[in-house]
Amino acid sequence: MTKRQLVDQVARKAHLTKRGANEAVDVFLSEIGRTLSKGEKVVLSGFGTFRVVTMKGKTVKIPNSEKFVTIKSHRLPRFTPGKRLKKQVSR
Repeated sequence: MTKRQLVDQVARKAHLTKRGANEAVDVFLSEIGRTLSKGEKVVLSGFGTFRVVTMKGKTVKIPNSEKFVTIKSHRLPRFTPGKRLKKQVSR
């Protein structure tokens, strides 16, 4: 499903205009991103949890060469599905 398809579904099911549904989806996604950027987690009961993990820096060897590359430590978003979502997908 693309964002456009999601907006269409939200507009239809919530009886909103496409512009209103698009704004709602944009606000929803930006709030998740803003919260994660502060290092906090987002818990959506039944759906899942978004959190930020910090990956440690490391030095890795490039295959088929003698070169080594240093990867800096960085933060990445992670998602853990909730029970209801797992059950819905496994049907």
